[in-house]
Amino acid sequence: MKDVQRGTLFAAGAYAIWGLLPLYWILLKPAGAVEVLAHRFVWSLVFVAAVLLVLRRSAWLRDLHHHPRTALYLTAAAALIAVNWGTYIYGVNTGRVVETSLGYFINPLVSILLGVVVLRERLRPGQWAAVGLGTVAVFVLAADYGRLPWIALLLAGTFAIYGLLKKQAAAPPLEGMAVESGVSTPVALAYLAWLSWTGHAQFGHVSITHTVLMLLTGVATAIPLLLFASAANRVPLSTLGVFQYIAPTLQFIIGVAVLHEDMPAARWAGFVLVWAALALFTVDGIRAHRARRAVQPVAEPV
Repeated sequence: MKDVQRGTLFAAGAYAIWGLLPLYWILLKPAGAVEVLAHRFVWSLVFVAAVLLVLRRSAWLRDLHHHPRTALYLTAAAALIAVNWGTYIYGVNTGRVVETSLGYFINPLVSILLGVVVLRERLRPGQWAAVGLGTVAVFVLAADYGRLPWIALLLAGTFAIYGLLKKQAAAPPLEGMAVESGVSTPVALAYLAWLSWTGHAQFGHVSITHTVLMLLTGVATAIPLLLFASAANRVPLSTLGVFQYIAPTLQFIIGVAVLHEDMPAARWAGFVLVWAALALFTVDGIRAHRARRAVQPVAEPV
């Protein structure tokens, strides 16, 4: 029981940090989204490598060349998470935090569609209804914005495919993150070198506080991922599914209440439809989970 309680706290902590990250990325201005992204990869690798050395967990990485399929999945995952992180930071730095929250709200619905298209899964009626509501919500929001909410759709799509690739790779969380950061770091270092050479780098030229905050991007990236990995080993997947709404909810609150982004009536209507779809999705998942447990055979006492 204590293990489950600890897992619940870890999950809440991970999603709370993810939800509050917009406030952190804003502090990194005037650095652009790509410069912040590059530093995020570099310092994530430094942090994760240090943790792996302390824990003496390098054996899996040394044997990775024996598993080219896993390496390929992780390389593709690195490319997708780079697009996801870059889009997210760009959205925050251009005053579109509400739209970034929409991306993570609709992410579960995109994951359902991926399950149908890629894994040939069959959906329950409740899941189809949730996807339908989510689709209507996207059209309502597109009408409000005067365009498709491309930041939200890109965030939801890249993160859903990223999750699918991570599932196929079946790599330990810490080691998997080390590979993803390692794949992207050479490109990140080349970009940072170019910025420095052309005189456009903000790192080290704004203030000591700004420099320290840039250095800590690796910690801000790795800590919630490690908390999430610890939670996943302790609590049921259905419980984690409920916690995943903490992050976009906090992002939405920050966008509306702290940054005072516009929320016209049509935009509220679109978000209400998204929330209704997620409520339907959650209730359907809980009912399905209970139904599976009800039909499981009870072990006979020995």
